[in-house]
Amino acid sequence: MAIEIKRQRILRMQDLPDRIGFRPSTIYELIAKGKFPRPFKLMPGGRAAGWLEATIDDWIASRNDDSQHNSTK
Repeated sequence: MAIEIKRQRILRMQDLPDRIGFRPSTIYELIAKGKFPRPFKLMPGGRAAGWLEATIDDWIASRNDDSQHNSTK
């Protein structure tokens, strides 16, 4: 029986601008509007927060799907 171990990378705010093309202020605005995933705390009660890389990848894919869907209208 094979056990599959998935590695999950955590992205921090400083990783996101290069990855998605938005500045932190825009990302925070999108979070406030519910249009971008909320980060999670890395430690209970701590200040550090981040996103799972898969969450950001899914968000990017959904943006791509939306733009392709809208361009066919």
